[in-house]
Amino acid sequence: MTRLRLVRHATLLLETSLGRVLVDPMLRAAGTTPPIENTPNPKRNPLVELPIPLEAVVRDVDLCIVTHLHGDHFDDLLPHGIPILTQPESADELRRRGYDDVSTSHPAIPMTRGLHGTEALGPVSGWVVDGVYIAGDTVWCPGVEAALAEHDPRVVVVNAGGARFLEGGPIVMDVDDVRRVREATDADVVVVHLEAINHCIEPRSAYRAIDGVAVPEDGEALEL
Repeated sequence: MTRLRLVRHATLLLETSLGRVLVDPMLRAAGTTPPIENTPNPKRNPLVELPIPLEAVVRDVDLCIVTHLHGDHFDDLLPHGIPILTQPESADELRRRGYDDVSTSHPAIPMTRGLHGTEALGPVSGWVVDGVYIAGDTVWCPGVEAALAEHDPRVVVVNAGGARFLEGGPIVMDVDDVRRVREATDADVVVVHLEAINHCIEPRSAYRAIDGVAVPEDGEALEL
């Protein structure tokens, strides 16, 4: 059994056999950063406040996983003493920002890869913790298929919302991609990355219409 709590957007808290794991900490207050440019919904980010105080989010965290360094997945409000696990492409920048305890591998947490819409958006990672596959910012792609086949997770957490720019297709999963995930695995499927950043245009209600997926509210905890 793993307890997963959606904080907001892609920020998660997992209670695992390895301790308390924080994923993709975006901790800043609502409306404190400009909209992501060239996107359909030009509102300041984040769109919503943290549902719990920042201090409670970072309290007693044993490990922080950072899938990539886009601003909706990491900000410098994370305390510097927390160990970080991240993809190799993000490690040097995190160290430059003053985070000294940064690793790019873990013996019990394998890394996976995905496709963030286009190659131009840079590398992204996913991670598997206690059988929970955190796919990260990716569309449905061969990397996701390979991760499902290799790791046979019991839970899959996907970043959705159909985020996109004014031109081009989605850069994370949309409703059709989540249906593909649902069809490809017997694992529990949890959908996050919704209704918190201006370029995520598909609402929670669109995903709740898919049979067999869980769509938590901000601050909600699930027993998996």
